[in-house]
Amino acid sequence: MKNIFKSFIYIISFSFVLSCHDDLNQSPIDPDSFTEENVFATVDDAKGALAKLYASLALTGQTGPAGNADIADIDEGFSQFSRMLFNLNEITTDHAVVGWGDPGLPDLHGMYWSSSNDFTEAMYYRLAQEVSFCNSFISNVQDLSGEEVSLFVAEARFLRAYAYYNLMDLYGNVPLTTEISTELPTQSNRVELFAFIESELLDISTVLPASNEYGRVNITAAQSLLSRLYLNSETWTGQPRYNECVEYSQYVMNSGYSLNTNDANGNGTAYDELFLADNDVNGAQNEFIFTLNFDGMQSQTYGGTTFLVHAAIGGSMNPGEFGVNGGWGGLRTTKNLVNQFSVDIDALNSSLGNMSDWGLVGNATPNGWDGPDLEMYQIGAQEFAVYAELASGEIKFRFNEDWGVNFGDNDADGTLESGGANIAVSAGTYYIEMDLSNETYSISPFTSDRRGMFYTNGQNLEIESIPPFEDGYAVTKWTNIDSNGNQGSDSSGNFVDTDIPLIRLAEIYLNYAEATIRGGSGDVGTAVSLINEIRERAYGNTSGNISSGDLTLDFILDERSRELYWEGLRRTDLVRFNKFTNSSYLWPFKGNEQTGVGVDEYRNIFPLPANVVSINSNLTQNEGY
Repeated sequence: MKNIFKSFIYIISFSFVLSCHDDLNQSPIDPDSFTEENVFATVDDAKGALAKLYASLALTGQTGPAGNADIADIDEGFSQFSRMLFNLNEITTDHAVVGWGDPGLPDLHGMYWSSSNDFTEAMYYRLAQEVSFCNSFISNVQDLSGEEVSLFVAEARFLRAYAYYNLMDLYGNVPLTTEISTELPTQSNRVELFAFIESELLDISTVLPASNEYGRVNITAAQSLLSRLYLNSETWTGQPRYNECVEYSQYVMNSGYSLNTNDANGNGTAYDELFLADNDVNGAQNEFIFTLNFDGMQSQTYGGTTFLVHAAIGGSMNPGEFGVNGGWGGLRTTKNLVNQFSVDIDALNSSLGNMSDWGLVGNATPNGWDGPDLEMYQIGAQEFAVYAELASGEIKFRFNEDWGVNFGDNDADGTLESGGANIAVSAGTYYIEMDLSNETYSISPFTSDRRGMFYTNGQNLEIESIPPFEDGYAVTKWTNIDSNGNQGSDSSGNFVDTDIPLIRLAEIYLNYAEATIRGGSGDVGTAVSLINEIRERAYGNTSGNISSGDLTLDFILDERSRELYWEGLRRTDLVRFNKFTNSSYLWPFKGNEQTGVGVDEYRNIFPLPANVVSINSNLTQNEGY
């Protein structure tokens, strides 16, 4: 089935070109591609049309990555759904910055977007198009009968509910349309939208199967979206629904999905397998509940994981190590995310052994070249080590803070020479070891929580200015390399195979824990066990485990950041915790200030597109825009 949903069938009937498209000022796709009778003549034909509903979230048009777009007036690659979700839910937060100057893009991280912003408009159009496609499919497939057709309709209703979930989250009060009509739609409010999404998901839960072909939704997907919906109910409707969040999270946790614990590439953690090019078969698929499927040869787009991998590569990074042919030098992260993975250096060093007379000296160390030196710990007869937080600069090894005995490295090859050259390092946390028995040393990036995947060489932790790629650590979470170290299927390195999980089991664990702490009917002991299951995968052992006293709301928000960063959820989380717009939580260039400032609360939602409001007199623009 992955071939079917990666080789998407581009079947569009003229019934897909609805009045809603005119209302949104979209250029319709070619109505002559197929006739309505062709598309819905048989069950197999209808399955092809269903594939288009999935494809509308993964791809951008009719002829590949560019050339015949679904949505006009924006670069086709920009318009892909998950790329837009990243732009609106990650770039607007502490998780990401982007150095490109495309009109409207710097506005997102600076939080000064307007109602004519290209990217907020494009996302609205993309989601409205999905609603249009789903409405048309549901209407036209009714002439066919059978259990399989009922399943198709339930899947279309899920995809429509998912589109409305995002419209409600991002834009607040949007039109609710479920039928083809020539009349301009009226505006609905979040309470009405919430009730519609809830009722649709509850209803189709009796129709969707327990399991389905990879890439297609099942009953667990509906239950998962209900878990997410109920978690945000108080924010969107004013009514807490944490008991229901716990209930539906439990359904999901009992459904047969499991956290991936298969360390397929043998690097000591099973977390990174979730983001490798073979994440549909390496064990990660057992955690994925709802995915966007990509194939570098058969479903090409400049959005999706092609965007996530290429755009995060720049500076001194080697694109080949990520399975692509080049970097776009755009995406990095802020120190807020990096600091989520900070470690207790003092505790780590005290566990090494006794302090020695050997130490590190240099402008990369806290005390510079004048010392006192950063002292190392004796771990063997002639072996010394230290965990160190270093700045970008240089270091040497020195005995007893006396230049009479010091070691450097003349050839930068890991071999020590007496009085040798200074050793260059980039800012970061390292485990540094020196072995005098063979006059060698090693400097290894260190994080006890292996979910923190950053490239630091030549990168600055502090962001003084957005455009230079060197300001901000690069994120290496997404890659086009499989578990065996091979590049994805596109040998040119242009397009990426890696699938994107829109919902995965770890999020549901976190939903359960948060709903429980917020007063839901869950069990705190169970919540702690679920969090520890996530953290044991992250640490590779139980050293990161927590107790019930650690399980606070602030801890859960941070844990969601560590587990789910760059997966399109951060803005929604920060809004729910009342930390997105106000000054209680700041990050670099929040509010377009280097150190961060609060912004007006109305920016918790995005504006309706200005041209949509001007065309449809039934709509009222969101407050503040």
